[in-house]
Amino acid sequence: MTIRHFDRDIEDIKDLLLRMGAMVEDAMQQSIRALLGNDIRIADQVIASDDAIDEMEVQIDQRVIELIAKMQPAAGDLRFVATVMKITPELERIADLALDVCERVIELAKEPMLKPLVHLPRLAEDAQRMVRQSLDAFVRGDAVLAREVIKEDDVVDQLTVESFRTLLTYMMENPRNISPAIRLTFIGKYFERMADHATNICEMVVYLVEGRMIKHTNADHP
Repeated sequence: MTIRHFDRDIEDIKDLLLRMGAMVEDAMQQSIRALLGNDIRIADQVIASDDAIDEMEVQIDQRVIELIAKMQPAAGDLRFVATVMKITPELERIADLALDVCERVIELAKEPMLKPLVHLPRLAEDAQRMVRQSLDAFVRGDAVLAREVIKEDDVVDQLTVESFRTLLTYMMENPRNISPAIRLTFIGKYFERMADHATNICEMVVYLVEGRMIKHTNADHP
């Protein structure tokens, strides 16, 4: 009976984390819509939604602490608890970065428009896919997918560099472009950091599945 109750608690925590993940994915998606559509209304909605995500993080933390206090988890279950406690702050930071994107969008609405964005939409799309796949890897307990996502981080890093170079040329062409280009540079960095957090989530998925910490190691080798 106790074991079944413990399993139910773990499933409840997993469900909460997935609900939080869905909220974060939505915030990220809406921040991209706000950026590409220069939509202040959507940006304001994302900013307003951040408190609910923060509250969800606190709720998950409380449930995990209660679970540890009640039980003495076996090794596999303890890995799950440790993984959840690591993943929830990563999700919360991704949501914060989506909020940061929207704050820059609101500022950009007051600036002269730049040329069509070349690299930022691709950068945003890649970062969003990494976040989604990192959560898929967690749900499925898929260390192979987690390692694939980790490899994608290098692509996002390169796109960030290319985006910065493009924006730098805009700044050199016309001093009026400097202010909006700097804000777009910040946005590019925000998406790069979202991808970094997705990478951190995947490292914890590998730990959950394999019991191995691969942070600061070559994740390609078992």
